[in-house]
Amino acid sequence: MHVDPAQPFPYELLRRFPDVEAPNLQAWDATDRLLAERGLAVAASRSLAGGDIAVIGDGYGALALRLAAAGLSGVRVHQDLATGRAAFERNAATLGLAGTQLPKELGPDLLNGARLVLLQLPRGLAELEEVADAIARWAAPDVQLIAGGRVKHMTLAMNEVLRSHFGSVRAELAVQKSRLLVAEEPLPVPERPPFPVCERHDDVGLTLCAHGAAFAGPRLDLGTRFLLGFVDRMPAGNAVDLGCGTGALAAAYALAHPTATMAATDRSAAAVRSARATMEANGVAPRVAVEHDDAASSRAEASADVVLLNPPFHLGASVHAGAALKLFDAAARVLRPGGELWTVYNTHLDYRQRLKATVGPTSVEGRSGKFTVTRSVRRGTAGLGDGQGNVSERTIT
Repeated sequence: MHVDPAQPFPYELLRRFPDVEAPNLQAWDATDRLLAERGLAVAASRSLAGGDIAVIGDGYGALALRLAAAGLSGVRVHQDLATGRAAFERNAATLGLAGTQLPKELGPDLLNGARLVLLQLPRGLAELEEVADAIARWAAPDVQLIAGGRVKHMTLAMNEVLRSHFGSVRAELAVQKSRLLVAEEPLPVPERPPFPVCERHDDVGLTLCAHGAAFAGPRLDLGTRFLLGFVDRMPAGNAVDLGCGTGALAAAYALAHPTATMAATDRSAAAVRSARATMEANGVAPRVAVEHDDAASSRAEASADVVLLNPPFHLGASVHAGAALKLFDAAARVLRPGGELWTVYNTHLDYRQRLKATVGPTSVEGRSGKFTVTRSVRRGTAGLGDGQGNVSERTIT
């Protein structure tokens, strides 16, 4: 296959949509450009076809679509975020490159026989550990891993993680505040992959499992721990854990309300895999559907009686309220009138008025030194049972 690295590529046309868009958030960076150009050079020098290449961590398509534009089709691509996958498809269509790449989950389908892997370095060492193990486990013996990141976010510990899986690791000089790490000669791997890892939390009666990219790993973050104390006060019904992470809230709700139905959704593929493992570990997997979805977009309107939410306040490296506000809108959409949203957030963010405007009447149910738990009731006309099969209506304003 002819590869033309000189083929110009319109990075400026790439968008993040349907992910949050803002002036301080963009769909590509200098690391994408550096990785893509190096990848094209290596592919040309080694006469690689698109099927020999895997791309991991391609936020919105800047890497794989650059390769496609230069003639490398059939590259295998793994993106963690559902929003990134949707943006990739939109960007590919905009550039006339739809269908030129193969989306895959992290595993053998992504990496079997790969001779070149391009990786946007993740922030977390656990995520890098899982990715490095997967490459050493399934890629070709002559694979070359080229990993890139912004210098300010790179640490020497990343080099050490790679050295535990590759016989040769070298760091290159920085270019435009980005740097490449090149790893070769994969080392033998243990019989079983190292993830997911599971940890028992006897104080809350849960076992949490996590893949490398899952936020907080198998630990229980403080906000979720505080909200867990209110699960018994939530009504039983058709419930949704919105942005479920490793699934602590969903598992706890399912254990506390055995007759309820539960869905757990997250835009992170690693979180979804983690939550499924958590449901298995706690014996509630048959009653909890775990879905890879952005803001419960596939859930029907007015279909939930209860929504549980511990919203993020970061988007990647940026502090940004957009993710939380998007999830508030999603909760308002999926809740039936009279349904309840239970939210925990850092008290200084003071989301109460926003929740009241978006969902409905909002009360503070509890405060700790750092966190606030609120209960918001969805506006509208709700059908209320009297316990004898009769239903009346009440307007909630």
